Amino acid sequence: MTVDIRVIRAGQMYRYYLRETVVGDGRRPARTPLRAAQEQAGVPAGRWMGRGLAVLGLAPGEEVTEAQLRNLFGERGRHPYADRIEADRLAKGDSPKKAFKAGALGRRVTVTGVDFVFRPQPTIYLLWAFGDDETRRVIEAAHERAIERVLEWIEDEVAVIRYGKDGIYRVRPPGGLVAARFRHYEARSGRPLLHDHLMVSVKGQRLDGKWGSIHTTALHENTVAASAFYNELVASEVCEALGLATEPRTVTPGRRPVMEIAGVPHELIRWTSRRSDQIAACLTELEHEYVTAVDDDGEPLFLPVVSERARAKLNQIAARKTRPPKQKTQPLAQLRAWWKASAILTSGVAADVITSLLEHARAAAAAIRARVTAVVDVALAAVDVTATVFVMNKGGRFHRRHLLAEARRHLAFVLRGRRRDPGLDDQVVAAAISTHCLDITEPKTVRGLEAGYRLYTARWALSDLPARRRPPTPAPDADRHPPADPGEPAAPRPPGQDVGEWEIPRIPLQYDRAVLAGAVVREKLRTTAAAAVRGRAYDVVAHQQAAMPEQLLAPEPADPEPADPEHDDQEQKPGHREALDMTALRALRESRTDVEALDVTAERLRHLQDAFSEAADRAHTTMNRYTRRDDTETPHPVRRDDQQAHHPQDPGPHRGREAGH
Repeated sequence: MTVDIRVIRAGQMYRYYLRETVVGDGRRPARTPLRAAQEQAGVPAGRWMGRGLAVLGLAPGEEVTEAQLRNLFGERGRHPYADRIEADRLAKGDSPKKAFKAGALGRRVTVTGVDFVFRPQPTIYLLWAFGDDETRRVIEAAHERAIERVLEWIEDEVAVIRYGKDGIYRVRPPGGLVAARFRHYEARSGRPLLHDHLMVSVKGQRLDGKWGSIHTTALHENTVAASAFYNELVASEVCEALGLATEPRTVTPGRRPVMEIAGVPHELIRWTSRRSDQIAACLTELEHEYVTAVDDDGEPLFLPVVSERARAKLNQIAARKTRPPKQKTQPLAQLRAWWKASAILTSGVAADVITSLLEHARAAAAAIRARVTAVVDVALAAVDVTATVFVMNKGGRFHRRHLLAEARRHLAFVLRGRRRDPGLDDQVVAAAISTHCLDITEPKTVRGLEAGYRLYTARWALSDLPARRRPPTPAPDADRHPPADPGEPAAPRPPGQDVGEWEIPRIPLQYDRAVLAGAVVREKLRTTAAAAVRGRAYDVVAHQQAAMPEQLLAPEPADPEPADPEHDDQEQKPGHREALDMTALRALRESRTDVEALDVTAERLRHLQDAFSEAADRAHTTMNRYTRRDDTETPHPVRRDDQQAHHPQDPGPHRGREAGH
C-alpha cells in the first residue's frame, strides 16, 4: 500500500512526532523553534487541512505552529488556541478550572489522532527526483490534490463519531475533520521518497455542537480503499499533465501487480529500494528460524510452513531489525543533485536515460496507448472485482469496503493513467453487490445494520468450478530439502549452503490463488456478462486485455504459422518470453485443482506460452473465443484433505488473512 496509518497518543509518541516527524524525520535540536528547525532541515512548514478548521478559527493552508500542535495532539485533545482562550477567561474572572475547561474539545483522550502517510509509486517520485523544476511542481501539485480528495472522501464516507452507551450512536462529523500535513523528501536510506504525513485529529463536532471522538477503527478498516483511491488520483493527474501512461508491474512474485509509470527502468526502482533488499535478506533468515524452531522435546514450535500471516509478522520484525538511524536532512536542491549523481554511478542505468527520463516515459506511454484501448464496462468489471475479492478474503466473506478497494484497483488497471468519471467505482460496487453477491449479514449490534458493515459472499462456490486433473508429480531435486508434506517438520538447512540456496517451505500468497481461481470464475460467468454487452462498439476481449498485467498481454504474431503441438516443449524464442495470454491460465482448468494450483509460479506459466499463443491470437478476432466454455468436463469437488493440508488449524477451505483488502 502507498497509504499507511498509525495512531498518535499523547505523551511519548507525540513528543517523537514533535521532535522528528515535523522536521523531515531529522533530529530537531533542543530548544530550537519549530520554524527554525524546519528551515535548517530544508523542509516546508506544516499546513492545516480539512473542513473542520473553520470551527476552530483556522484556515486551510495556514502554517502549523508548535503551540497548536501541542494543544491538539499533545494535551489530549484541546483547542489549538487553548492558551489564548484560557488567558481570556482568566482575565474575565473565571476560575482556573472553568478557564481550562473552556479550552477543551470535549473529553480528554489518550489517542489524540492518526497519522496517514501518503507516498506515490516509485516511478512517480523518481520522475519528481530526476525531472526539471516544472515536472517537480506538477507532481507535487498532483500529490497534494490527491491527498485533499482522499481527506474529503474520509470526511464524507468514512469518519464517524460514536457516542451514547457502548457507542450505540454513530454520526458523521458535519463540520469535517482537522488535519496537519508535513512534507518529507527522502527515506531513511537517503534515497528519494516524496511523502507527506497527514496528522488527523480525532476530535469532531456533532450536530448538537458537542465535541466527540472519531472512531479510529473505521479509519483503519478503510485504509486500503483510501490507498487505492490515492494511487488512482495521483497517477491519473500526473499522466494527464505530463503525457504519460501506467503499466502493471510485478514487484513481488505471487503478490498483486502495482501500477507504475511506463518507461521508467526497473533498475532505478531497485536503486531506491536498498531498505527493501535489507529487509528481504533478514526476512529469509527469520523464515528459516521459524520453520526449524523446536522446543526442548524436539517438537516444532510453529507451523512447518510459512503462512501469509506469519510472513507479514516476520516482515515487520525484519523491518525493525534492519532500521537504520536517521540521517541529517539536507535542502531539496542539494538532495536532487546527489540523487542524480548517485543514480548515474550506481544504478546501472545509462546517464542519458536518467537525464531524459520524462522523454523515455512519454515514448513508452505512446506505445502503450496505441496498443491497449482503455475500455470500462461496469458489468464485466463487477465480475472481475467480485471474483478477486471472493477468493482473497477469508471464507469468501467480505464487506463493501473490500469491493470498493478492488474496484479502484481494477479501474487503475483498465484506464492506464486516464481520468475516470466521478462515482464510477461506486457504480462497479453497486453492480457487483446486486448481481454477484449474497447478503449474509446476521447483525448482533446496531453497527451490523449499516451499509458499510453488511456481510456479503459471492453467489458461487469454488466447489462448483470445473474439475482439474492432478498433474504428474515432478522428480524430487536432490539439492532441495524442504519437507515433502506441510505436516512434517522442516529439515534443517544443509551445511555449507546459504539461506538463498535452501528452499524454505512457504504457503503461496493468496493473490496467486485469486488469479487462478478468479480466472475460472470469470470464465464461468462470462457468457451471462457478455450477453449484457452484445451489440456495443467493443467486445469482451478489449475489456479483459485492458485489465490484464503487461506480461499476460500477447503481442502481435510475427508470422501466421499455427503453433505445432508436437514442439510445445521447445525453448521459447527470444523476445516472446513474457508473452502470455489469459488462455494459458484457463488451460490450468484441465490439469490442476484449485489447491494444487497454488504453487504455480511465473516461470511455470511462461512455459505454457508457446502452446497457447496461437489461441490468444484467434481470441483477438472473435468474442466467441472468450464466451465458449468447455462443457465436456464433469464437476468434481476439491478434496477437503488437500485444502486443510495448508491450514491445519482452520476448519474452512478459505480461512486466512484478509490480505490485500
